[in-house]
This record gives sequence, structure tokens and C-alpha cells, in this order.
Amino acid sequence: MKYVDEFRDGTLARKLADAIARDADPGRNYAFMEFCGGHTHAISRYGVTDLLPANVRMIHGPGCPVCVLPIGRIDMAIRLALSRPDVTICTYGDCLRVPASDGLSLLKAKARGADIRMVYSAADALALAQKLPEREVVFFAIGFETTTPPTALVLRQAQALGLANFSVLCNHVLTPSAILTILESPEVRELGTVPLDGFIGPAHVSTIIGSRPYAFFAEEYRKPVVIAGFEPLDVMQAIRMLIRQVNEGRAEVENEFTRAVSEEGNLKAQGLVSEVFELRRSFEWRGLREVPYSALRIRAPFAAWDAEAKFGLEFVSVPDNRACECGAILRGVKTPIDCKLFGTVCTPENPMGSCMVSSEGACAAHYNYGRFRDIPVVAGTAS
Repeated sequence: MKYVDEFRDGTLARKLADAIARDADPGRNYAFMEFCGGHTHAISRYGVTDLLPANVRMIHGPGCPVCVLPIGRIDMAIRLALSRPDVTICTYGDCLRVPASDGLSLLKAKARGADIRMVYSAADALALAQKLPEREVVFFAIGFETTTPPTALVLRQAQALGLANFSVLCNHVLTPSAILTILESPEVRELGTVPLDGFIGPAHVSTIIGSRPYAFFAEEYRKPVVIAGFEPLDVMQAIRMLIRQVNEGRAEVENEFTRAVSEEGNLKAQGLVSEVFELRRSFEWRGLREVPYSALRIRAPFAAWDAEAKFGLEFVSVPDNRACECGAILRGVKTPIDCKLFGTVCTPENPMGSCMVSSEGACAAHYNYGRFRDIPVVAGTAS
């Protein structure tokens, strides 16, 4: 398949690994954060870490929208669904199994009689509202900049249709704010436990926002950023580009994913999002706590389709499970194998934290692809 098979070539991967080994200075250590969960899964699935020199370390970041969603936001949807028999909650499959308060999840709330349904897109939720005019259909929207334009589009369509029984519970968050919080966190600034030499920038997010927003991190914090695609050779090439920047004392934004990402991004999508959404002053992230101006809310002209306003929903902060290390993993402070629950009490079939639930979660990647079992995975083959 064009632009897929050639980026999974095992022979090319080994040649690239040799080039990385030559470029990496044996006298220093390198620590790079792959922000996006898609990169984390590519690294685990294709055994990229097995091909890297011992002094090149990859750190998992918070780029999994399901993982960073705080318990209190899921509780809002569960309370609404259980208290209003006329309400149907629609959301993506990963969200259904994220542990919430009182041993519940959206899936367990469904088992108690709540009308909660999985959809593949925001458009599916809108279509359901049209099909069931007697019910209040609420789309539980999550995601980074990639999934925000489709949510904006259905809100605009609902307004145009005058569809009074449709609304959105908005949980869309922003990538640059999360990166800024990581760089400003005590672990980085004071404790020095997360030395970061650079970032692998997300692929899908960058198709929307472009490469320009990352320039601040390169200029202000002297941290190089390389935007990369999700295939194993994309990731390896990005690592090599980061190593070269570090060796040369450069801190720039480079774009490895030129086949899909431009400097300005998708201006039409950006315009649609700006029309429908505005910044929240603050939003709680799992693992990062309150992050200023890191999420979006629905603008006043679309307030009739804002579920928080429509149903008087209030967010209540809820502490995470003390035994679960998901928050520290999202900050890059710990790895999945540092968690005592990992692979024992906490598995994909019985997740104790969101990092084990999502298809983009670091714990799910380590568990599903055997990274914690020390089983080598040959680059160019799927395990």
C-alpha cells in the first residue's frame, strides 16, 4: 500500500538503526518524548526501542485523549444518563470502559439501564438524534485537535437544522498546552527526573494545526520538535533528526511527515473550530491537574446545543486510584512497568486506569505488544 508498506520495511529499518547508532554520541544520553499515543503504539508494536542504542531513551507522553480525561468528566455523563431516562449518551468505544467513580464506567452504567451507545463518529450521533426525535441525544465529545473539527461541524449542522434534541458534552483538549505544562512541571523544572531533549510531534494533530505552533517550544525552551508519521520508519527517522539537532546544538521544528503536514495546517478546519469553540480558562487533565487554556468550550451562539448548559452539569474533581500510576505515566515520570498493578490486577480486560483502556494508551501498548515480557519484536513485522 502506498505510503504504508515502504515505511514498514525491516531491511530499511535496520539500515536506519545503524545510522542512528552512528549519529548518537556514546558520551551522552538522549531522552525524547513521543507525545502521541499513536507513536507509543508504533514503537511497541514494531520493536523500535530494540533497534535504538542504549543511550537513546523514549518517554511516553500524554497524547492519548481518553487517557487524559479526568474521572469527573466521565462522572458528569454517567450522572446525566442515570438521572434522565430520556437521555441517550453517544461516544467512542474507548470511552465506555474508562473507570469512573463508585466502581462505575459508562459501560457499567449502561448495564444499570442507562441508554449509552457507541458511535464511530460525531455524525453518527447527529443522525441518531434525527432518527429519535423523542429522545435527548448527547454526544460525549473527546479528542485533540484532530477530532475537534467533526464535532464543530455537527454543532453547526444541528443549529442549521434546528435540532433541539441534540447536544454535545465537550471535552476537546489542546496539544500545545499539554506540552507547555510538561515543560513547566516540577518534575522537569525542579526535580530533574524527566530530562527531555526533544519531542516527536503528533502526526494527525499536526495535519490540522500545522507545524507553526511548535516553534514556541523550540525557541523558548530550546527543545527540538520533529513532527513524524505513525509508521515505524517515520518514528526512527524522527529520532535520528532529533539526535542530529541535539548534537549540533540546534532547537528547531522539523517536519518528517511532509506527505501530510504543512506549516500552516488545515485553515478551513481551523476556521470551523474557531467559529464554534472558544478557549476554556482552565481544564483538568488526568496526570497534569489543572491546565490553563488547554481545552475548548462551545461558543454562546451554539449554547442551545451545549449539554453542560442545557442540563446544568457541573464538574467535580475526583482523585485517581492511588494504586494506579496512570497520571505519572502520562507526565513521563514513570513507565507502565513501574506500576504495581500493571499486568496483574490491571489488564485490558480489567483496566484499573485509563492508560490500559485506550487503544492509544501506553499501558495497553506495553501489554498488547509484550514490551514488559522482554520479547523482542523484529522491525517490519507486526507482533
